[in-house]
Amino acid sequence: MLFKSTLALSLVLSADAFAVRRGANDWSAPTADDRRSPCPMVNSLANHGYLPRTGLNKALLTSTTGNNATFNLDDLNTHGVIEHDGSLSRNDIYFGDNHSFNQTIWESVASHFTEPTISISTAAKARKARLQDAASVNPEFTLTADGAQFSFIETALYLSVFGNLDNGDANTEWVKVLF
Repeated sequence: MLFKSTLALSLVLSADAFAVRRGANDWSAPTADDRRSPCPMVNSLANHGYLPRTGLNKALLTSTTGNNATFNLDDLNTHGVIEHDGSLSRNDIYFGDNHSFNQTIWESVASHFTEPTISISTAAKARKARLQDAASVNPEFTLTADGAQFSFIETALYLSVFGNLDNGDANTEWVKVLF
């Protein structure tokens, strides 16, 4: 668990050190040769050039083990690393592709976001509904303690990154762009 947390934080906190800029961090869709992870936040960093746009050979500069080995973003697709059943925008591993954006799943989650901002309560209801939906259609649905923690972290991340400092409500349009 410590490794997974360190890995996730390493990617986010050291993103600017890997910047490969085109213009002022213009968005660019990944090419067929680029790699992406199951995490929309990490993918957004790569699509904007804060991480290498190719998604290849990431250095773990802040690794606490002292090993600066590299990895590719799609290495994170391994079930149970940061990818988990009940993702807000990806299918479960049981159905095959657990890393590509799934419009149907995202629309079911986004249907809860009917106001200009997403409150903590609304985010929690959307998260709960997604987990219930996933469990109802996936006969092998599992959510380990680590998976549950990442599930809560991904919701907390979009609320904290896009949220109002006073009440925590996130701008709905910004969250939709992220996914």
